[in-house]
Amino acid sequence: MTMFFTEWLQYAFMRHAFVAILIITPLFGMLGTMIVERKMAFFSDALGHSALTGIAVGVVCGVSDTTVSMLLFAVVFALLLNQLGRKGLAANDTMISVFSSCSIAAGLAILSKGGNFSQYASLLVGDILSISWQEIWYLAAIFAVTLVFWAVCFNSLHAASIHRTLAKSRRIPVILIENLFAVLTALIVTVSIRWVGILLINALLILPAASGRNLARNLREYHFFSVLFAVFSGVFGLIVSYFINVATGPVIVIFASIIYFCTYWYGTE
Repeated sequence: MTMFFTEWLQYAFMRHAFVAILIITPLFGMLGTMIVERKMAFFSDALGHSALTGIAVGVVCGVSDTTVSMLLFAVVFALLLNQLGRKGLAANDTMISVFSSCSIAAGLAILSKGGNFSQYASLLVGDILSISWQEIWYLAAIFAVTLVFWAVCFNSLHAASIHRTLAKSRRIPVILIENLFAVLTALIVTVSIRWVGILLINALLILPAASGRNLARNLREYHFFSVLFAVFSGVFGLIVSYFINVATGPVIVIFASIIYFCTYWYGTE
């Protein structure tokens, strides 16, 4: 039993991954609560898919660091989806699905030209074990910014998610708050893709929050359970993946899925 908790900590890459998970999972747990409440699951999924297009744009423009093009494209993509959603020209889920499909298709078409997509395939599942201390500090800075945003804007954002007209009548800058949240979500999703993976990132945003919602009786419990389940899934997923020699991201999602089904069953009792 002692070996189970200590052997994996002997390696620097596991220690780095452990610290990164202790930052990423609470971050996703917090954001996930509002994403679930605002019914933005399709939105966050589309942001993940748009990363490929962001990389493709960077490749076409000759940008040496495609992370910059990913971030810029994700911000523009998020603001555009927000704007179109407010216009009400089509159902939100339909609009997001259309843009997501077009985005990922364009990205795949450009990146696969000449058979070069293999060098980007690792982005699909991510690799938390490759994270460095410098990147961990970047994550910590993003976490700090998110905490400040949450402390300042959460009540206004929550009010807007319940009733936008009422929130506007209380002089809450609804459009500004919604755009800030969309940009913050876009930045966090895009920055985390390298370590979490395009195919898995939405699951890590939604599952812990959905599990917390199954048990919570108020907002405080909702946030507590969401963060708790996210951290638990992340830490145990990392440890178990080390011992069974399986990619870390999928194991974390499996743990999060098990927790969701357990809480769903408990909540329906």
